[in-house]
Amino acid sequence: MRIWDIPAGRLCRNHLLGEHRELHCIWVVLTRHKTGYSRHPETLRWRGRLKALFLRHEELAAEMSARGYRHKSPLAKRLATGRAVQDRYLNTPREQLALLKAKKCGCRTGPL
Repeated sequence: MRIWDIPAGRLCRNHLLGEHRELHCIWVVLTRHKTGYSRHPETLRWRGRLKALFLRHEELAAEMSARGYRHKSPLAKRLATGRAVQDRYLNTPREQLALLKAKKCGCRTGPL
């Protein structure tokens, strides 16, 4: 499970769609107080930052639309509380680019 901290436009199809799916999972865990994945490090770093998670979702949805996908799973903006910026990382954005580069998946991994 991972929410990347690099621009959505750099992600390959699989990582873009995969992140979108995982973001919804984290959103449900945090907004509906579900226990599945509630202690996962990726989920924990978004606690108190639902506004930032909402904004990341908006970025992903815009990129999906730009690529011709029909996005039909909006998040409830009224639940987007807390900090609007994510400044807690499991890996820095540079480290994330290195991880993606090693996957040889089609993500654009040049310098930020």
